[in-house]
Amino acid sequence: LLSVCRSCLVKYLEENNTCPTCRIVIHQSHPLQYIGHDRTMQDIVYKLVPGLQEAEMKKQREFYHKLGMEVPGDIKGETCSTKQHLDSHRNGETKTDENSNKETSEEKQEEDNDYHRSDEQVSICLECNSSKLRGLKRKWIRCSAQATVLHLKKFIAKKLNLSSFNELDILCNEEILGKDHTLKFVVVTRWRFKKAPLLLHYRPKMDLL
Repeated sequence: LLSVCRSCLVKYLEENNTCPTCRIVIHQSHPLQYIGHDRTMQDIVYKLVPGLQEAEMKKQREFYHKLGMEVPGDIKGETCSTKQHLDSHRNGETKTDENSNKETSEEKQEEDNDYHRSDEQVSICLECNSSKLRGLKRKWIRCSAQATVLHLKKFIAKKLNLSSFNELDILCNEEILGKDHTLKFVVVTRWRFKKAPLLLHYRPKMDLL
């Protein structure tokens, strides 16, 4: 497995179907469906490059301000956390390891109980475009922009009592979406910021040669 800049890789795969490094064919017709987010590598990069994560968060906030859009809660949360950490050092505040660990544990518990409600949210309409599957009783859902296509597959499979979520394809504008694509990525690159809700279709998985 190779790690490559996601935006660069997506642009490259719009016209190619091979790995830009080793030239091995990813998939003959739908290479974007077979790439995934390397979260471990991302975390390592953030730790090795001082200030990178904060700089990226700043760029994202400026992007939303430029478009006149509300800054998502997950970006706000990162900002507040960083600011509080810096302010405590500027004011000469010190904490014992026990207190620090206790606060960290409490913050972690709050984050776990949040269920990503503070994230940027995406409204979705899930339509069935196959006579082999039935439609959802509640096809309108709202979830975190950080949720992935895989999460939607599992949701649909559970609602339709399917034996496996791998039996499904999810499409946007008639294009099959990769399982690791986040909804934010789909909105930006496939839906292209059109009016909500994000319209997605599902169907039985088709084996593509």
